[in-house]
Amino acid sequence: MTRFRLITAAALAAATVTGAAHAHAGDLTVTPQWLSAHITDPDLVVLHVGDRGDYNHKHIAGARYVSLDDIAVDSGGLSLQVPAPADLKARLEKLGISDGSRIVIYSSDPDVSPATRVVFTLYAAGLGDRVSLLDGGLSQWSGPVSDKAPESKTGHLSDLHMLPVVVDQAFVKAHLTAPGFRVADARARVFYDGVRPGGTMLHMKLGHIPGAVSVPFLSFNNDDMTLKSTDQDRAIFVAAGIKPGDHLIAYCHIGQQATEVLFAARRVGIDAVLYDGSFEDWAIHDQPVTTGK
Repeated sequence: MTRFRLITAAALAAATVTGAAHAHAGDLTVTPQWLSAHITDPDLVVLHVGDRGDYNHKHIAGARYVSLDDIAVDSGGLSLQVPAPADLKARLEKLGISDGSRIVIYSSDPDVSPATRVVFTLYAAGLGDRVSLLDGGLSQWSGPVSDKAPESKTGHLSDLHMLPVVVDQAFVKAHLTAPGFRVADARARVFYDGVRPGGTMLHMKLGHIPGAVSVPFLSFNNDDMTLKSTDQDRAIFVAAGIKPGDHLIAYCHIGQQATEVLFAARRVGIDAVLYDGSFEDWAIHDQPVTTGK
């Protein structure tokens, strides 16, 4: 299993400098109006995330279907892991992505987190300055749609230079009480509080990682599944005790829902990384948990 670690706070600071060009809120999302104006751009790659049946019924004209299996692997007993660079490069090329591509990702269902997982994976692959999320997804799109998949096209990418934005259990344990670091649990509150167990069927645990704060992933959406404003995002983090300048480590069940928290963090300039193994990894290794607030 290939993983990408941040070993020290200094390494995290270096990663921040590397990724600074990717953290402009205007680049992270596009409106339906913007996409409509650029839909015929030759370098545009539009990726549809959601149920395959929904895609077959209706998708943005020219969009290609992508599932989480297309951009992730199960490895070491864990679900939904970032692939090794060479493997990920081949997977992205299969989706038609090239060095010059401008990539827009959208969701066809109310859950935005599968789409933000795709965004995060491309960000981790070093492509973040060319990747945007369509705000509101398919529900807000009024342009041309189709029930036909576009002609298959293989892209060409240079070797990927992965950003150190994925961390493992050892890193989380080493930074649970480290100054300037906060761990955020992105799951629904019933899992954080221990009302319902999280983990896997064979390794289920009640509660959350000790010291983690609750930042539910759905906090960042409006009822119509458009994104909340950056001011609202910032207020959510402040309410959770995440201060300006803090380094955020986010986790959820298997590393999907947490990417919506990470996306919001990028929008407001918070340095954030993903514990990709998430609570699944924590429970499998029988690490300590706590319940309640």
